[in-house]
Amino acid sequence: MKEICAIIRIDKINETKRALADAGFPSVTAKKCVGRGKGNVEYLIRSNIDTDELEESSNPSEKGPKLMPKRMLVIVVPDSRKDKAVEALIKSNQTGKQGDGKIFVMPVLDAIRVRTGEDGDAAIDEQV
Repeated sequence: MKEICAIIRIDKINETKRALADAGFPSVTAKKCVGRGKGNVEYLIRSNIDTDELEESSNPSEKGPKLMPKRMLVIVVPDSRKDKAVEALIKSNQTGKQGDGKIFVMPVLDAIRVRTGEDGDAAIDEQV
């Protein structure tokens, strides 16, 4: 099993949820987060995104870009379906510009569905 963690633009969340569901991944955990990379605030302004959500560094002596609002998505998939999930994430988020995001893939040792006690792939994938 693999855990896929994707950090994406906030304006891509609905498109991403649809792409994942269409690819057979209806279950996803999402949360608001902030971060910084090479992207800049001008993208947010051009996209009519509320720049009031931007956060200054907690260290007043630190100079550099503000932290930008993002969304973090986490899904756990069987090894055999990892490439399909990553492909859906890339297709729904790739604009070719800085700030498109990052995808991290990590191993998962086991999963247990609390309701039924199923474990392994059966606990995370309705197609198994």
